[in-house]
Order: sequence, then structure tokens, then C-alpha cells
Amino acid sequence: MARGEETVRIAREIDNPSSLVFAYRSLGFVSLRRGAIPQAIPPLERAVELCGLAEVRVLFDVTAAHLGYAYALSGRLPEGVILMEEALADPEATGTTHHPLLLAYLGEAHLLAGRRDDAVAVAGRALDLAHRQKERGNEAWVLRLLGDIAAHADSPDRESAEGHYNQALARANELEMRPLAAHCHFGLGKLFCGTGDHAKTREHLATAARMYREMEMGFWLGESGGGAGAFPR
Repeated sequence: MARGEETVRIAREIDNPSSLVFAYRSLGFVSLRRGAIPQAIPPLERAVELCGLAEVRVLFDVTAAHLGYAYALSGRLPEGVILMEEALADPEATGTTHHPLLLAYLGEAHLLAGRRDDAVAVAGRALDLAHRQKERGNEAWVLRLLGDIAAHADSPDRESAEGHYNQALARANELEMRPLAAHCHFGLGKLFCGTGDHAKTREHLATAARMYREMEMGFWLGESGGGAGAFPR
């Protein structure tokens, strides 16, 4: 956060639209990853606005996709999905780097909106692209999405969900992607809760809550119950 705020200060001093886009976008990214959604939206909105001044499409795509994801997490699902779909409409024209991650965000938004079939389709595209482009970190985010999809089906495929969560968790641990690792533990904890395996439920949920606290990821800590009940202090 300190580096992001410093970047915004410097970009304001030189008053260059492209630099300001990168600065506000970076500040918004950090808040979004931490789950500080109300704090993430204003700098991302400012960055999207400045994209029009900079007239650089690739800056708009990545920035607008993250803003759409922030909208979705804040409950503004239709608005968020429309913005993400606009941002991801023409990847060949702007380059496909990080496109799998942005597709994973869109798939998560579809799942939140109850559009499971759309989430499945988007996740499939994202996994194929991540594999072809050897984006191992972004592939891990897609694997976590596939775990969520399997876990939230009308008839949950718990074996598939557990497999995808564990694959994502192994990759997250390998690449030191701690926010993603915490999300995987949270997903596994909820999954085992449905099977009645109380020991594994408690283990994974407690780990998720501890990691969310350590990284000050307040939004996700609240989603996980904030450490109450199954989460030991």
C-alpha cells in the first residue's frame, strides 16, 4: 500500500495520463487483493476514466476487468459482469498476458450470479489458455475457480472440488501465492464441512482465518466467519 500511494504521488507530479493509469491501477490492485473492496473501487474507477485520456486499449482491458471484479464482489454483479465482458471481448487485439486470470474473475462473478454454465465455459477457456501460455500462477487461480464450481453445483462433485483445490493449493504454496493459498484452505474447509469431516473442516478453516488475519484481508476474513466458532484465536 505504501508503494502504491508513493506511485500515485509521483504520477500526479509528472501529470502523465498513462503513468496515472498505472499508478491508480496498482493502488487499486493491492486493495482488491486484500479484499478492501470499498478502498479498491475509487482508484480503479479513476484509472478507467484516465484510460480514455491515454487512449491505450490494453490499459483499459486489464484495469476495467479488475474494476468489474471489484463491482461483482461488492454486490454490483450485473454491472461488474458487463464491464468484465467488455474488457475481455478482444484479447487478440491487446495481447493475452494475464487473460486467464481475468477470465477467472469473470467466471467467479458468473458463479456469484448463479450462472454456473457460464462459469464452467469461462473456466474452461481460462484453463486452456493458461496452460498454453505457461502462466502457472494464473493457472492456479483458475484451478481454484474450478474447485468452487464443483463445490457449488446442485449436486456437488466433492471429489473434483477437492482435487482442484489441492492442485491450486500446491501451486500456490510452490509460488508463494499466500492470498490464493488462504482461499484454497477456505474452500476446502467449506467442502469438508459438507461431508461431516469435522477435523479437516476445522483444520482448513482455522488456517484460512489465520492467514486472512496475517495479511489483513478483512473482507475475506468476514466471509469466513472472522474466526468465530470453528476458528481458534
